[in-house]
Amino acid sequence: MYTSAKGGIVLKYILSKRSFRSIYHEKVQQLAPDYQLVSINELPDSFRWEQVVITIGWDKKWADKLLHSATNLKWVQSISAGVDYLPLESFAKYGILLSNGSGIHAQSISDHLLGLLLMKTRGLFPAMQQQMTHTWESETLPYDNLSEQVITIVGTGQIGQELARKLSLLGCSVQGINTTGRKTPYFSQTYPLTNLHACAQESDIVINILPLTEDTRHLYDQTFFQAMKKTGSFMNVGRGPSVDSHALLAALQANELAFASIDVTDPEPLPKDDPLWDAPNLLITPHISGQTAHFQSLFMEIFLKNFSSFIQNHSLTKNEVSLENGY
Repeated sequence: MYTSAKGGIVLKYILSKRSFRSIYHEKVQQLAPDYQLVSINELPDSFRWEQVVITIGWDKKWADKLLHSATNLKWVQSISAGVDYLPLESFAKYGILLSNGSGIHAQSISDHLLGLLLMKTRGLFPAMQQQMTHTWESETLPYDNLSEQVITIVGTGQIGQELARKLSLLGCSVQGINTTGRKTPYFSQTYPLTNLHACAQESDIVINILPLTEDTRHLYDQTFFQAMKKTGSFMNVGRGPSVDSHALLAALQANELAFASIDVTDPEPLPKDDPLWDAPNLLITPHISGQTAHFQSLFMEIFLKNFSSFIQNHSLTKNEVSLENGY
C-alpha cells in the first residue's frame, strides 16, 4: 500500500465511475480519514491501482488492474440494481463483496409504470396515434377502469412493492410473482416463478421488474405470450434479455397482445433498423424509467451506511448481493 507524506496515513482509494458532489467526499473523510473518494475522470497524480479498496460502479477496463490474486479490492458498490453486467465469478474468486443500488429507483420507476398503466387503461396511447393522423374517433378508443384490472407484477422487491403500494391506494388488487412465492407487503397474493404462465392466462397486465439471471433470460418467450389474453398488456422495466424480442414482435404483429411497453431492450441501444421500432401497439422508451433528480443523495444513503459497516468489520448492511444467485 502507498503511504502518504501527510502524517504517514495509508491512503485507500474508493474509485468511482462517476463524479459526486464535494459534500460526499467530505463525509467519506469524516468516517475514515485514510480513505479518499476519487472519480476515474479526475484521478490525482498520486493514484495507484493497488490502493483501490472499493469501487463505486464498474468498468470492464478495470478488470486487469483489479481482478488478480494480489488485489486489494474488497468491495464493489454497483450503481444500478441489476448486476448481470458484472464479473460475479471473479468477485467470488477473489473474495470481493458486492452490493447494489436497489431501492434508489423505486420512486421513479413506479411512477413511470403508473403513467403507463393509466395511459393503457384510459386509451391515451391510441389517442396519441390518432392525433398523428389528425383523426377524431372517440368511439374506437378502448377504455377500462384501472382498479378493475388483474395486474401481475413479476419481481416483488423494492420497486415492485412501491408500485403495488401506489396501486393499492387507487383501489387495485395486485398479485406478485417472486422466486419462491414468499408473501410480500402490498400484494394480495404472491406466487412462485413457476406459476408465471398460469398467472399470465388470468392477467390483464403483466409487468416485469426482475433482474437478469440465467433463469430469467428469455423468460418471456413465445409460450408466455401465447398464454396471455389477446386483450392483455405487457410491460418491461427489468432487463432487455429477459424478453425474447422475436416472440414479442410476433405476438404484436399477430394481434395476440393488445399493448406492450419496453424501457429496456436487447441489444441496447436498440438499432435503428430493428423491426421493433415499427411494431404495432408498442411503446419504446430509451431506458429512462429509473431517471431521478435525487440520485446522488439516494445512492449515497446506501453507500455511506455500508461504508460505515465496512470500515468497522468488513461487512455490508444494505443491499448485499449473493454472488451465487446474482441478486
